[in-house]
Amino acid sequence: MSHPAPPAPAPVEFTHRQILTILGGLMMGMFLAALDQTIMATATRTIADDLQGFDLQAWATTAFLITSTISTPLYGKLSDIYGRRPFFLLAIGVFIVGSFLCGLSDNMWQLAAFRAIQGLGAGGLMSLALAIIGDIVPPRERAKYQGFFLAVFGTASVLGPILGGFFAGADTILGIDGWRWVFYLNVPIGLAAMAVVARVLHLPHHRVDHRIDWPGAITLILALVPLLTVAEQGREWGWDSGRSIACYVIGGIGLIGFVLAERAYREEALLPLALLGKRTVAVGVTASTILGMAMFGGLMTVPLYLQIVKGSSATMAGLQMIPFVVGIMTGSIISGQLISRTGRYRIFPIVGSVFMVVALFLFSLVGADTPLWRTMLIMVLMGLGLGSNMQPMITAVQNAVSPREIGTATGAVTFFRSMGGTLGTAVFLSVLFNVLPGNIKEAYTAAEPTAAFQQAVAADPSQLKTVQAATETGLSDTSFLSRLADPIAHPFKVGFADSVHVVYLIAFFVMIIGLIVVFFLPELPLSQRSAQQARAEADREAAEAGAGGGGPA
Repeated sequence: MSHPAPPAPAPVEFTHRQILTILGGLMMGMFLAALDQTIMATATRTIADDLQGFDLQAWATTAFLITSTISTPLYGKLSDIYGRRPFFLLAIGVFIVGSFLCGLSDNMWQLAAFRAIQGLGAGGLMSLALAIIGDIVPPRERAKYQGFFLAVFGTASVLGPILGGFFAGADTILGIDGWRWVFYLNVPIGLAAMAVVARVLHLPHHRVDHRIDWPGAITLILALVPLLTVAEQGREWGWDSGRSIACYVIGGIGLIGFVLAERAYREEALLPLALLGKRTVAVGVTASTILGMAMFGGLMTVPLYLQIVKGSSATMAGLQMIPFVVGIMTGSIISGQLISRTGRYRIFPIVGSVFMVVALFLFSLVGADTPLWRTMLIMVLMGLGLGSNMQPMITAVQNAVSPREIGTATGAVTFFRSMGGTLGTAVFLSVLFNVLPGNIKEAYTAAEPTAAFQQAVAADPSQLKTVQAATETGLSDTSFLSRLADPIAHPFKVGFADSVHVVYLIAFFVMIIGLIVVFFLPELPLSQRSAQQARAEADREAAEAGAGGGGPA
């Protein structure tokens, strides 16, 4: 007598309406992360000036990026094992707590610490949303749903700068410093997002027991934190100082330990080396690292340029970034629709990288007196490049891996993009503040013989002393610029614009390497099945194979 074979699990298929319902929950979580980024882009200067830490602002950005970078692959791996929903809810909850604490900050060091907590939540918001889409929508059909995510980013990109400028520009709201509402705003939005996600996000999950790669997570932290810290602080410590060398050594030991841990855990590793050995994944993570450096490292200086050089308010600087958002949305929509129709994706990261190379070179030519409309046109080109690059690369990597590795693979791409962004932010801000004093001094030396400058100094000699004092104290507060006569303020703006040139030239050369890398991306046929369907079919085939091998009792 033979035992009957267990019934094969039925393939999971979602209707268009079900997908839209799930998308609603994902969009709430992604809106939280997207709004935070756009609000901070325009409010950072005001916050840094108020907390007397303009030169320390990199710590608030870097701390957020470090924790979000480190936590991203953990979310991907753990959600592959235990399911997406609980970890997506956890990510939102941690983000809410971090946001509330950020609003309580009294100095830039506290803000950096609380931004680190915020980053622990943010690490799961983006990567898990992308992984869930990979679960329920076939690679070739994902373009149809990209517009919903783009609507989230577009809305956040328009609302964020306006809200950031409004809060940063208000002295107090309900008795609380205006800029603190930049963070408090996340609390009600986050709670609403948790309620929606808990209600609508129900994905079938078949738990697979695996070892958790805690040694990999610990050694990854040991590797990244010192290396990213020295990237930020090297200019003050000295790149060959004892503290810098200690960071290099500890980071190197951590990196070696991480590689050994990943080899020992094999397919259960946090970032499996076999997965990274696949050509599509290898190209994807390398290109994403470079893209992150160029994107974060280059574009973080645009709002600073608009506010310091062009004299825009925080709100106006945010609105002036809209051309960049338009470029991203246009590039994403066009590439997404063409991928859906043709099934081909390789050309889009290549074209996008070309656009970014050209845009970064043009940014390096922008000066203090460049008309604003020219800068905005370059923003559109940069946005087109990013929009043509990001989603096609995620689609390519998800399509190239096993359906059971979707979370890990998506987490890996997001991780390396964040790591590139962290390195880019730390290194480029270090470069900016390293060359800034010298360029400002040269600009004032060039301006001194002019009649307009001499007349302005004669009318109010204290203004020049204000500039000298601010430069000597490390530019911890730039609000003094609005109180200077134009002939005295203009050389400072020229010096700042000349310093930004250096940042964009470095980003330009980095992106050329990125363009070379994406040429190695292979073109694989896009699957017509979602990861959930593929997993269900694999389970059914395994069940049938088991039934076929059954013998007499």
